[in-house]
Amino acid sequence: MDKSFARLVSIMRRLRSSKGCPWDREQTHETILRCLIEEAYEFYEAVLEKDDAKMCEELGDLLLQIVFHAQMAAERRAFNAADVCRAISDKLERRHPHVFGRTRVKNSDEVVSNWEKIKRTEKSNRARTSILDGIPKAFPALLKAYKIQKRAARGGFDWKRITPVIGKIEEEIREVRAEINSRAKDRRRKITLEIGDLFFAVVNLSRHLHVDPEEALSLANRKFEIRFRNVEQRLLAEGKKMRRLSLRELDRYWDAEKLKNKN
Repeated sequence: MDKSFARLVSIMRRLRSSKGCPWDREQTHETILRCLIEEAYEFYEAVLEKDDAKMCEELGDLLLQIVFHAQMAAERRAFNAADVCRAISDKLERRHPHVFGRTRVKNSDEVVSNWEKIKRTEKSNRARTSILDGIPKAFPALLKAYKIQKRAARGGFDWKRITPVIGKIEEEIREVRAEINSRAKDRRRKITLEIGDLFFAVVNLSRHLHVDPEEALSLANRKFEIRFRNVEQRLLAEGKKMRRLSLRELDRYWDAEKLKNKN
């Protein structure tokens, strides 16, 4: 085991010991589970910002969570950090026979195809009865929609052209409008369902265009936030308050900001 990694494992073992940190000793897999997700998102953000120093720091925070969980498992004699490293190393070698074996591949498509074939033979995947089995239930809805559609497409359930994909979005927009104008007692529920269908259709368009919908929405969020903050700063410099301006006036500031920052 690399000395730096062994040092981290040793530190975590000490933190969890009787002479360690009270807070660390109190934690369970469940109590710190959200931390793992949060650290992954913070690394994601660092990548989008192209900040190498922050990427390094966030990867460290993410690695800490992995070592934390491994240490708690070691205390139950379930597995330890070395077992985690061994398991992923074995998996990587097994799923890359073109690198560690004698299999020949022509391109990355064949790599992916071989990967999926090997994956289906592994013990943890043999009991699956549906092509959708194995998609984590806890995935964020946007990512889960993307994964579901990719799996369905692998089974041949997919449009071959982009035109019907766009047509489906237009159809879902019409259905949202219809429910908005409806007077049904369960109108709110139906609107929610139709908006969900609209999201699902837009994710499908992203997939067909080879665009990661999570990344696309993250970039849109970031772009909006930057422009909105700049508008706030400009209004502050001019001694104006946003709530006292009409939407038409605010749109002029917004359009000016868009011209300055088109990306």
